[in-house]
Amino acid sequence: MKNKEMNVPFFLPFIDKSDISEIKNAALSTLLTNGPKLDRFEKQFQKFTNSKYAIGVSNATSALHISLKALEISSGDEVIIPDLTFAATANSVLQSGAIPVIADIDEETLNISPDSIIKNLSKKTKAIIPVHFAGTPCNMKEIVKIAKNHSLKIIEDCAHGIGTYFNKKHVGNFGDTGCFSFYPTKNLTTIEGGMIITNNKKIAKYAHLVRNHGLTRTLINRYSSGKPWEYDIENIGYNYRIDELRSALGISQLKKVKALNKKRLKIYQYYNEKLKNMSGLILPNKNYLNNSCHLYVVRISSDAKISRDKLFNYLQKNGIGSTVHYKPLHEFTLFKKYSIHRDELSTTKKIYNEILSLPLYPQLSKSKQNYVIEHIRKALI
Repeated sequence: MKNKEMNVPFFLPFIDKSDISEIKNAALSTLLTNGPKLDRFEKQFQKFTNSKYAIGVSNATSALHISLKALEISSGDEVIIPDLTFAATANSVLQSGAIPVIADIDEETLNISPDSIIKNLSKKTKAIIPVHFAGTPCNMKEIVKIAKNHSLKIIEDCAHGIGTYFNKKHVGNFGDTGCFSFYPTKNLTTIEGGMIITNNKKIAKYAHLVRNHGLTRTLINRYSSGKPWEYDIENIGYNYRIDELRSALGISQLKKVKALNKKRLKIYQYYNEKLKNMSGLILPNKNYLNNSCHLYVVRISSDAKISRDKLFNYLQKNGIGSTVHYKPLHEFTLFKKYSIHRDELSTTKKIYNEILSLPLYPQLSKSKQNYVIEHIRKALI
């Protein structure tokens, strides 16, 4: 957070005058939810990701939950997820009545390990949720192969992946659905909000219905012809709508997300250039050309002059924000009780005490970045 003592905040949201203008215009409409802005946002996001369908929702957690319900994941089913992810990935599985099965990660990419997925398979396994951590694409070739061999569904958690590609295909198109987040820290923000993409017509139809209480007629349709109260409810529905103001902001942000991602890439590359060969510091995966560069995560190795926690405190004292993405799921009380794992999670346990996310956002100036780099150098040398 930005305050008087923070010279380089960990994150600053990017909302410019054009974004604010779009929000104001949307606020003047008589239709403030389920309207034309949402329809336009969905169509443009569909085009951006080259998917057949896009369904706007209230956040990425609701996107995951709807996806699980659409695929009929329910009580007693098992869903394999990575240990290194935000709690929403696991919470959505629990909300569906299923059991989160925690898999280990790959040490280089920090994404879910295909080998660990195999170790965690059982007769109850119904789906895999790969998370494209920090914007680095998962090994979808191997994950799709595993899913096909074991008749499993795939729900891609693309919260970090707006602008991430694997084999020239935008993430979210490999699984049955892809789920995106527009939280303030993401590469594209609607303040709160999310999107489901899918190439399956049946899933798209289900998602459209259940995001709005399961109503078979939209607000526009209900008030444009016939009796507004004449509609049916065929499925249990939820209040997972995204309104017109946030949709307008999404439209505005989507116009510039490629340009903003290019700025992130330059910052990412500059960190790599200036921090390379620094003793005790392990830099992130170098596959950044197909990467949204959502986070820049370094590792402070066990032979470093300073520990991760001490480096965090040192940077904080010098006005530099940093944080850890994430505390592993197996460390939380809830998931100790309501999840399982069938391997040692050795990689996650190892890197948890090493990882640190450095400031990375489009407005980060070269001078501010140099300030961060210089203080890391001072701490490690």
